[in-house]
Amino acid sequence: MESPSSLACWTGYFPEPTGAVETGMSLVIEPAAPPEEATLHFAHDVVSHFDVFVDQALEYCRTRLRESHFELTTEELSWLDLPELPLAVPEATVWADQTWAIRFTESRLRLADPYGILVTFNGRQPVDVEGLDVEQ
Repeated sequence: MESPSSLACWTGYFPEPTGAVETGMSLVIEPAAPPEEATLHFAHDVVSHFDVFVDQALEYCRTRLRESHFELTTEELSWLDLPELPLAVPEATVWADQTWAIRFTESRLRLADPYGILVTFNGRQPVDVEGLDVEQ
């Protein structure tokens, strides 16, 4: 992955069950430096429990995206009641300060156009959601 010289970014993919899309993860360090051991352990924890975190992020979106400031249409709001939300292809990004996020790269929601929906975590809890209309 290309990045400014002021930061270092490592991106990798970990396997999913047969037939599923592999999941991406990026580790971002700014200023550019090798990752500290604590950051690597934290990234390992995120990867090891990724399915649980994705489920938490989905439920967080199910609740938070109903808020009026997200400006979902009536049809989009009805999608939040479906068993499977219209959010797919999750990727994780972990920063050196051990903040992290899951980005759902695909969605039918207008809010996700063009770069997806980002759910930010504080430790193990989702704390924010936003549509990405500029590449981050």
